[in-house]
Amino acid sequence: MSCSKVDFGNLSFKNPVVMASGTYGFGKEYGEIYDASKLGGISTKGITLEERAGNKGIRIWETPSGIMNSVGLENPGVEGFLENEENYLSKLDTRIIVNVSGSRIEDYVETVNRIEKTSFDIVELNISCPNVKSGGMAFGTNADSAYGIVREIRKSTRKMLMVKLSPNAGDIAEIASACVSAGADAISLINTIQAMAVDIYSRKIIFDNTYAGLSGPAVRPIALRMVHQVAKAVDVPIMGMGGITNGADAISFIMAGASCVQVGTANFMDLRAGTRIVDEIEAFMDRENVKSLSEIRGIL
Repeated sequence: MSCSKVDFGNLSFKNPVVMASGTYGFGKEYGEIYDASKLGGISTKGITLEERAGNKGIRIWETPSGIMNSVGLENPGVEGFLENEENYLSKLDTRIIVNVSGSRIEDYVETVNRIEKTSFDIVELNISCPNVKSGGMAFGTNADSAYGIVREIRKSTRKMLMVKLSPNAGDIAEIASACVSAGADAISLINTIQAMAVDIYSRKIIFDNTYAGLSGPAVRPIALRMVHQVAKAVDVPIMGMGGITNGADAISFIMAGASCVQVGTANFMDLRAGTRIVDEIEAFMDRENVKSLSEIRGIL
C-alpha cells in the first residue's frame, strides 16, 4: 500500500486533499456525512474582521461544467469565528487553514492578529479582494500591491503564510514571486475566474454585482497551466485548485508542481468527493507503483 502523506514546507499532511475555502463551511455539516480525519486538511470559509451578510440577489448560477458564485464573503467575522467555530475545528484530526479576506490592509492585519493566538497552523491570505483605498482594484492584480499586503501580514504572524492568487491578474508567476519575496511561505491557486451570466428573457444580468466567480471543471485547464507556471517560478510549496473532481485531476496538478490540492465545486456535486478523491489517489499510486507522491511531483 502506497503512502499519500505529503510534506508541505515544515508541516506534514496525511494526504494531499484539502477542502477549499467557501465550499466546506466550517466542517460541521460535512462532519455529519463523513469523518474529516480522512482529509488532508480544511480551508475555512473566508473570515473578515467584521461580520458580513454577503451579497443580495442570486448567489449561485449553474453553467456548463461549473458554477458561478456571488456569495460576497458572508461570514460571522473573526470574533464570531473564534467564539463559535474554533473549538469544533481545533478538535478535528486534520490540518486547519484559516482563510482571511478584507478590503483594507489594516483589516487584514487585525484579523490575522486575532487568529495568531489559535492553534491553527496556516493562514491563507485571499488577495483577490477589492482594495477600497485603491478604488476597488484587487490586492492581487499586480506585483507591487501583492508585495505590499504580504509584507505587512508577514509582520503579524508566525504561522505559515499561504497566499491565494487570483487568475484575473496579468502575470501570475510574477505576482507569486512578489509574494514569496515579501515573505509568503506557500502559494495557493487559483481563485475563481471573473465571469458573467445573462437572463435573455428578462433582458437582465443574473447577478446584482454584475460579475461573479466561475469555478468547476470548466476552469481546470487554465488552473493547471497557472499552477505549472507558478511552480516553475517559485521555490515554496503550492496548493493547486480549480475544477478538481477526481483522483486523476488531483494527480495532474501534483505532476504540474503542486504539493497539495484543494477541492471546491466538486463538494456540491458529490458530498463525499473529499474522501473519494483520497481513495482514488491512493488507488492510482498502487496501480502505478508510486510509493510517495514526491516521485511524481513537478515532473512536467
